[in-house]
Amino acid sequence: MDMRGNHTQIKFILLGITEKPWAQTALFVLFLLIYIVTLVGNVGIITLVRVSPSLHTPMYFFLTHFAFTDICYSTVISPRMLADLLSEDKTISFTACMMQFFTFAFFATVECHLLAMMAYDRHVAICQPLLYVTIISSRVCWQLVASSYLFAFLSVIICTWSMFGGSFCGPNHIDHFFCDEFPVLKLMCSDTHSSEMIIFALFTINAVSAVVVILLSYISIIRTVLRMCSAQSRAKAFHTCASHLMAVCLFFGSGFFMYLQPSSSHRSLDKVASIIYTVVTPMLNPFIYSLRNKEVKGALIKCGRRLLHHRQHRRVLSSRT
Repeated sequence: MDMRGNHTQIKFILLGITEKPWAQTALFVLFLLIYIVTLVGNVGIITLVRVSPSLHTPMYFFLTHFAFTDICYSTVISPRMLADLLSEDKTISFTACMMQFFTFAFFATVECHLLAMMAYDRHVAICQPLLYVTIISSRVCWQLVASSYLFAFLSVIICTWSMFGGSFCGPNHIDHFFCDEFPVLKLMCSDTHSSEMIIFALFTINAVSAVVVILLSYISIIRTVLRMCSAQSRAKAFHTCASHLMAVCLFFGSGFFMYLQPSSSHRSLDKVASIIYTVVTPMLNPFIYSLRNKEVKGALIKCGRRLLHHRQHRRVLSSRT
């Protein structure tokens, strides 16, 4: 199939996760449940932070944006994937494919920077507690978040142009469940080496720089914690950082597996890794940050009590009338 003409007329076919009908039905149910839990969990985190004054701190300001990006890039992937699992028509237009990749890559890059910001926030809170309010002010928080969105936008614009700016010819089957980098590049007629190098460089700049910030922050945190005299203080500091480290390992572990290996090395495990960071990780993050966090659990209990008290008060008023 010659696709060297007008890009707007090009259509791709997503092969999806599996072609077995019985597996598609089971996966549809599984991924639908995961997506619902993802939405409920992340919207719950955002709502809880907004209604709980005790959580109006820089750490939870970053966490609300983190939950927002989880919702967004999961929504870019999951609804389309769920529809394809039940549909025989798995075609996607060139424009839709390009926009899916752009939106997914944008929010994934923002999340990458947010993880680095959250690590820096913990570094200042533990290593420089007396200067915390001055260094991580409300203005600084907004500047950091805005810069992450801006830098992600500029990076992904270049990355998307490198992927979709060439000529496409021959087969139009994308061996994946969404328009990701390497499956799309395989369909290009022109030489993809320069595109791969640009994408690799941008991924390295964004992901590796974020990891460096995280590593330096935690090296400093560990050194500070080990100098603490109280065992209780050390335990509290490590417990505060544990949830963030779990999220970092999940996100960057699967991401590095996907994007820092040569294109010739990509195999069927790529789909498993993609499912982990596009579907599973956004679902797990709310649980990681709530079940292991005493402040979040405390705010959730207080919010539940207020809601229960409000209902009881309304019942009393309605019984009097």
